[in-house]
Amino acid sequence: MQVKIEQIIIKTLVELNEELEDESLFNPNSKTKLYGTSNGIDSLSLVSFITDLEEKISDEFNKEIVLADEKAMSAKTSPFRNVETLTLYIKTLLEE
Repeated sequence: MQVKIEQIIIKTLVELNEELEDESLFNPNSKTKLYGTSNGIDSLSLVSFITDLEEKISDEFNKEIVLADEKAMSAKTSPFRNVETLTLYIKTLLEE
């Protein structure tokens, strides 16, 4: 499941980067920074990314999830730091 989630995240980033053309998002991997650093996407792009990702995860796993909820936003360590942390966060949401 974890590998599939990561693949979906990376595919969604590639699609987002077709519009952004952000050098830091070329060839994304598990360590690719998402948000909260100078090498991450901006807040508007993050919203678009989250919306697309929620839809793809829902289609693939047949379960609705909300990524930008109070739990995620109030977490001491943001799940949106990089692909790896987001993958693990989504996995926990799907297992609930």
